[in-house]
Amino acid sequence: MPHPSTAAPDAIVIGAGPGGLAAAAALRQRGVRPLVLERAERLGASWRGHYDRLRLHTTRRLSALPGLQIPRAYGRWVARDDVVRYLEQYAEFHDLDITTNIAVERVNRGASGVGWELPANGGRVLTSPVVVVATGHNHSPYVPEWAGLDTFPGELLHSAAYRNAAPYAGRDVLVVGVGNSGAEIAVDLVEGGAGRVRLAVRTPPHIMRRSTAGWPAQASGILCRRLPTAAVDRLAPYIERASVPDLSAFGLPRPETGLYARVLDGAIPVQDVGLIDAVRARRVEPVAAVESFDGDKVHLADGSQIGPEVVIAATGYRRGLEPLVGHLDVLDGRGRPVVHGARSPKGAHGLYFTGFTNPISGMFREMAIDARRIARAVAHSR
Repeated sequence: MPHPSTAAPDAIVIGAGPGGLAAAAALRQRGVRPLVLERAERLGASWRGHYDRLRLHTTRRLSALPGLQIPRAYGRWVARDDVVRYLEQYAEFHDLDITTNIAVERVNRGASGVGWELPANGGRVLTSPVVVVATGHNHSPYVPEWAGLDTFPGELLHSAAYRNAAPYAGRDVLVVGVGNSGAEIAVDLVEGGAGRVRLAVRTPPHIMRRSTAGWPAQASGILCRRLPTAAVDRLAPYIERASVPDLSAFGLPRPETGLYARVLDGAIPVQDVGLIDAVRARRVEPVAAVESFDGDKVHLADGSQIGPEVVIAATGYRRGLEPLVGHLDVLDGRGRPVVHGARSPKGAHGLYFTGFTNPISGMFREMAIDARRIARAVAHSR
């Protein structure tokens, strides 16, 4: 693990995940001395906590951070533990200054109106002319406030707490949410011996093969970003029909909304890692969205009710930026930074954000692009 320097930094990066490490490395390459602050005990905390079978849904070659390729030995689809190993290697390779167990509580404007002050745990107050916020897209697990939830006698957990299927062998499990995490956890449960697996779906997702004839879906996503939204939405149904079977008869109809319009609204397509086969084999049973709980019964949007023993809420995350920067008028109505990458929000010179989008072209790839742009902007402003 890199050791922090005693010299005052030129920039502070909040968060030692892939976005923060990439930004710090790119800044160093531009002659800027960054200090990375991490609230957890080790870097890459979010990745360390993901479920066991997780792999990058983007290719190794297109997921490298600035200045260091992901080792070929990690394979095309990099496993969770190898992602963590790569992040550790990355920090060591770039000799990054990282201080762990530092939780920044707030980003305040400097007393003189220049630069930034960062109150943190332990009574610390750090200062810097530049702050890069990289606390992560998946910061705070979110569970809806379903009516009657407190009456449910079974086990309920957020997908962030799920590790593997072993504790659920032989049990009746409902997974709520059909994003990538929900879909993959449902498949993992089936393969791990769960007695019954149902998947609650509010809005049918776009499903894509992770790779078709060697062509990764990520490459298509990169191309899509260069095309108008309407053009992508017109073309996508033809591609989906050619590569993904119609699952309507199994309770998972094709979506009515455009693929790229959904992406811009924050919902990326589900990368198939076994869901299609599991649904067609009726091993994963799609059901209607959860409406409420009543004791051991879960009421669904179609009027039916079911009685699972376990409910896993794959219901997403909140970025959790309001306590940190909500007072600076730099967030939109959904709690997202109004700008990211090389641009600072209006009236907040020297404040940058990275890792708060969920792009179809791959989050690691876009964080690498953001990192280089942020470093270029900071270097040019000095």
